[in-house]
Amino acid sequence: MHDKLSQELDLPLIEQNISPLPLVIAVVMKYWGEDMLNFENKKHYKSPTIFNGIEIAEKNNYFVCLTKSTIKDLIKWIDQGIPPIVIFPGLYDLPQHALLISGYNDSEKKILTYIPQPDTTGYIPYSKFSSEWEQEDNIAIILIPRDMKNLISKNELQSTRSYSLCFEAERDFSEGNLESAIKKVTESVNIDKNNVYGWSLLGSCYSETYNKECINCFTKAIKLNSNYFLALRGLGNFYLKTKDYQNAEKYYSQAINVNSNRYGPIYKNRAFSRLELNKNDEAKQDLIIYLEKTPNAQDRQQITEALKSISI
Repeated sequence: MHDKLSQELDLPLIEQNISPLPLVIAVVMKYWGEDMLNFENKKHYKSPTIFNGIEIAEKNNYFVCLTKSTIKDLIKWIDQGIPPIVIFPGLYDLPQHALLISGYNDSEKKILTYIPQPDTTGYIPYSKFSSEWEQEDNIAIILIPRDMKNLISKNELQSTRSYSLCFEAERDFSEGNLESAIKKVTESVNIDKNNVYGWSLLGSCYSETYNKECINCFTKAIKLNSNYFLALRGLGNFYLKTKDYQNAEKYYSQAINVNSNRYGPIYKNRAFSRLELNKNDEAKQDLIIYLEKTPNAQDRQQITEALKSISI
């Protein structure tokens, strides 16, 4: 029975961009005593993804569990000395990011998070953490030495294969190997028909080729989790490129209602939809918000000029 009020793991400090692994994976592996120098001769990825890190970890005798979880599960793992990684909403122009959990404070109802700075810890109140994490369907990643695999429950093990296929498919998708991505993510949702991530990713794959089957896939994801931001955005993207601007605006707005601070470029896309619907005033406001929420926007100058030419 859980009876601790707080717990924080002593995670190693690693500077960003010095490892071929994503930072959260590198920190966890060093926490388990892995000498990071062993990875100097490993393949260096241009932009290492979580799946790249998982691949390297598994080849070095680590076990990786991918599962849908709860705050209660996170607390259990922390109490076992295991630092979990969660998939969390991104900011600015990043749709998602991986967040490393370093501990909890049950008396203050806060989740503690790793920050790569000396003597610094982040925290998120339970309520806000739950709301944000739900947008990623509560996916957690557990990376442990293989001889500790017995700490993972049967249910947690069962979901790993389905989510692993999604991670593989997302890598294939990003590399332009659409046929392989569709095959893997289809197998993923056949294993677990409640895999929201899988349905949404399958929708993105079909949307890439203008296949209307993407609507069914995104809709299945949303029925399973009405706050799944990526599926709502995915529908908006599909309708925008097929010039159904009314539905594009509808689903972009639904995504923004889920989280108005997430992924600045969605405001630009909704602005384009609204311009086509002659909602110039609202479109102009969206472009202003886009620039505010995307400080490194490469098209800042073009958007600034466009704002001057929009008549209200």
